[in-house]
Amino acid sequence: MDTKVAMVGTPCQITAATLMKDYESFIKKFPINLKIGLFCMENFSHKYLKLLLKKEGINLKEVIQCRIEGGAAKFHLNNGQTISIPLKELKEAMRKSCQICMDYTAEQADISIGSVGSPIGWSTAIIRTEKGLKLFEEAEKNKYIKTKPLEGQGLKLIQKLAAGKKEKNLEEIKEREKIARPVMYWRVMPETEFLEEVTDYQFRDLKGDVIDIGACVLCGACLLSCPENIIKIEDRKPEIKGECPPACNACYIACPRTYVPDNIINHETAKKPLGDYIKIVAAKAPMFKGQDGGVVTALLAYALSEGIADKVLVVDKDPKNPWKPIPKLTENVEDIIKAAGTKYSACPIFKAMGGS
Repeated sequence: MDTKVAMVGTPCQITAATLMKDYESFIKKFPINLKIGLFCMENFSHKYLKLLLKKEGINLKEVIQCRIEGGAAKFHLNNGQTISIPLKELKEAMRKSCQICMDYTAEQADISIGSVGSPIGWSTAIIRTEKGLKLFEEAEKNKYIKTKPLEGQGLKLIQKLAAGKKEKNLEEIKEREKIARPVMYWRVMPETEFLEEVTDYQFRDLKGDVIDIGACVLCGACLLSCPENIIKIEDRKPEIKGECPPACNACYIACPRTYVPDNIINHETAKKPLGDYIKIVAAKAPMFKGQDGGVVTALLAYALSEGIADKVLVVDKDPKNPWKPIPKLTENVEDIIKAAGTKYSACPIFKAMGGS
């Protein structure tokens, strides 16, 4: 029996999972069957974030929670103190790839979750697919979560932030392309043309088109998709330790920052701040305590308990390196609970599924 995996990830990670699932006949069997996406405005380099916070007198070892609210990052320390740093001061630690992202609410997910728009202690849930709707309704029926209508102002706020990200980052895309630094995934093409275009593209092309120009999202899709297991992520970016076999283009297809066919992303998405969805509600999980209502934890726990997923792909924290995210593939609810909470740094999430 094929293993069924549920995942929680940022918009770029969700796009990578969508590509690997839709084109697994060109790559390899991909077991993700449920995608829960997170709202994401930007991500940070763990190294530079650590250095920047040090200048502010903050030791990551003392941080128990971080929330981004009202244009600032609020770091809650173990001594009860909360230190707020304006996001504009954190920009120097932001990853360059985030500046060209056109997705705030993980539009390719089955369900998208974020704190924006809902009261404190609740999450905003955007249900996008019939699969996501069934899971959500069954989880509510079995009291894993409870919901209430999302207030009109809350929805307007989410739409404003999502539209603002798209507008701002589209300008960045145009600026990069003016200086001959192509943003591949926004050069949308029909699916048949896409498959023809990428026929001969290998890791050398991925390196030139994405990695070397600061567009890599460090998701790990390239190393997971590689049939030869010769792509590695040992530090800040993917590298190759061998030669690509002839006619292999798996890593180029799997990457969410190379060309993406128009059946997944197209320029019409820029006109829809939140993408396509079935409904939006506010939700919380009474039995789970979490950063934003525990809804992600509850949905993943329910999926495991009901056999909807055999394993779950999450992002935990490195116990030896405070707030450094590490991927984990698990079948234990305890691991899901432990991994709850946003990490705000890039993580090669697919590395936990068998990459090196």
